[in-house]
Amino acid sequence: MAQPLMPHATASWLVDNTALSFEQIAEFCGLHILEIQAIADDTAATKLTGRDPLRAHELTQDEIDKGQADPNYRLKILKGPEQIRRTKGPRYTPVSKRQDKPDGIAWIIRNHPEISDGAIGNLIGTTRTTIAAIRDRSHWNIANITPKDPVTLGLCSQRELDAIVAKAAKAAGIEAPVDNRLEGDRAALITELRAQREQAVRDAENAGMEETELEARGFEDPFKRR
Repeated sequence: MAQPLMPHATASWLVDNTALSFEQIAEFCGLHILEIQAIADDTAATKLTGRDPLRAHELTQDEIDKGQADPNYRLKILKGPEQIRRTKGPRYTPVSKRQDKPDGIAWIIRNHPEISDGAIGNLIGTTRTTIAAIRDRSHWNIANITPKDPVTLGLCSQRELDAIVAKAAKAAGIEAPVDNRLEGDRAALITELRAQREQAVRDAENAGMEETELEARGFEDPFKRR
């Protein structure tokens, strides 16, 4: 399925400007629901500037309205020009994040030893030599390497990490871990967000009704005469 050109920025805009569910936004942008929650909670590594998919001609207002009316509806992106993707060479990592690679590699080695060096290299965008050095603790900066979740560091998406973990677990004949971090509170969080938006609408309507009632009783705003 085609995805927005800038999925994280698009997700940020949809969270701030629509009543779509986290699941709908995650599905449309090709992201993990935990990434959408991080954006909604302003806990993402970098504060994102929203990208309007309407102005980018990736969505229509009618499509958004359908999604807001039906939580099970899956948004359909407008077909645009085919994006050019790199098919060869190592994964590109911004210069500002390259120093975090060893920490991300160490986290994967510690938490998912079943993942091969080749798979780690493709996920993080590094070499087998670097991975081996961290694995056997011969890396030149090993004293300062602290295992950190590569998703939190912005080195990969949660969906990419989940996929590589599941593939490695299957190859090793072990059961892949199940992500239950949102199982208990996801529905409650979505319900709370919707309730807040509905309350804001009711408050606005009540304010308008009070003003109309006062005018009907003969109480006119004196400033309106000026």
